[in-house]
Amino acid sequence: MQNNIEDQQNNIQEIINELKRIYPKKNCFKVMIAGTFDIIHTGHLYLINEAGKIGKVYVIVARDVSVEKFKKQKPILPENQRLEIVRSIKNVYWAELGSDKEDWVLRIVEICPDLFLLGPNQYGEPSYYENEVKKRGCNTIFRRLNKMDDRYELNSSSKIKEKILKNYKL
Repeated sequence: MQNNIEDQQNNIQEIINELKRIYPKKNCFKVMIAGTFDIIHTGHLYLINEAGKIGKVYVIVARDVSVEKFKKQKPILPENQRLEIVRSIKNVYWAELGSDKEDWVLRIVEICPDLFLLGPNQYGEPSYYENEVKKRGCNTIFRRLNKMDDRYELNSSSKIKEKILKNYKL
């Protein structure tokens, strides 16, 4: 457990050092994260708090239609409720719903954060995302947390849903 914490601190410090090299005159970085944020759990809080160690945290909450399209299931909570919950979390500076268009890059380019921080189990390759936003004139770097919050067994929405189904199956 101690090594996991030290590894994550090193991961965050490496990201901060990289940002300082890229933006030597900045003393506060814009850090964006995104997700469904359905059934808030410690994994979400961990990602937000790790992002908060780097700078001001901007959050994109996935639209219901996007969740259905990419995860092939409806979220438990509707998008406006998920947004309200995320907005109330400590360390969240700004939170909005994702674009209601097919254009997933739109919100990122609008804010043009210094860093987009992906969770360890989030889909996608950071270099692909970086190239997509660069095409639109945004120099956001994409990095991934290298560790999940493993203090608790139920650290993902999927695990929580599985347990609910198992415990309450008729």
